[in-house]
Amino acid sequence: MFEWIGWTATAIFAGSYFCKQPRTLRLLQALSASLWISYGLIIGALPVVAANVAVAALAIYTSRRQRDESKRKSVEGEGSYNEIDARS
Repeated sequence: MFEWIGWTATAIFAGSYFCKQPRTLRLLQALSASLWISYGLIIGALPVVAANVAVAALAIYTSRRQRDESKRKSVEGEGSYNEIDARS
């Protein structure tokens, strides 16, 4: 009855590999892992739940880390332009 949740999670996870942006890939993997967690809880499969808690947590962590690094590089880049403008 709830098998559609597992199949949907599988389709999202497989489709995530077609993403060109790493952040999108990780967010889709986190979404599919969340669906797998729900499915695992419904069918009482704790190994499915545990494995996908780890996948979701790592996907979210690496996505946030990448976002923070991008913001930091953007701010650092702005600082160097401001220094050049100030000298002119």
